[in-house]
Amino acid sequence: MLFMPALVGPDSSPNMLSCRNQPVLSDPKILLRPWVDSDASSLVDAYSDPDIQRWNMRAMNDIDEARSWIRSWRAQWSADSDAGWAIITDSGEVAGSVSLRTVHSPSSSAQISYWLRPAMRGSGLAVQAVETVSAWAFGTANFQRLWLTHSVHNHASCAVAHRAHYLQEGTLRRYMLHADGWHDVHLHARIAATESGHG
Repeated sequence: MLFMPALVGPDSSPNMLSCRNQPVLSDPKILLRPWVDSDASSLVDAYSDPDIQRWNMRAMNDIDEARSWIRSWRAQWSADSDAGWAIITDSGEVAGSVSLRTVHSPSSSAQISYWLRPAMRGSGLAVQAVETVSAWAFGTANFQRLWLTHSVHNHASCAVAHRAHYLQEGTLRRYMLHADGWHDVHLHARIAATESGHG
């Protein structure tokens, strides 16, 4: 087998997540914590919403499926592939989800995703959650680039991306298959902050 040495090494540790316990993230306005088994009923209720099903392209039909989904996050953190947090209200309810997906250590990058339950939309919680996870990813975990995609028809997700300082970099044509066919998607991204402010 031919071996060709790399001239540029990865910018970060290959263990970007598993080198630490998954943190609880908070500021005066928001609390993000790892998913726990008692969130299962809230997840089943959330995934009964047509918009969450439409844009996430999946359903969650019962408590057992929800618990399996919750357990999968723990395994993915240990595997340095994905990280998920529940967005929690002041009253302790699950408001939604924010996640780092497809973590790629060699490029110090990951995809960010989010959703809110219907009653929580318009509250600014999604923007706060994205900004909070982004600050942790850039400041503590040494990510250099975070990105997200959404259907061009998902105007609410686009608004969150812009308000969280994710610049729109372009449109990927026929990139995502939804129930009604292939959608073009917007690509947004942030890079690690510099002295000038947001990346």
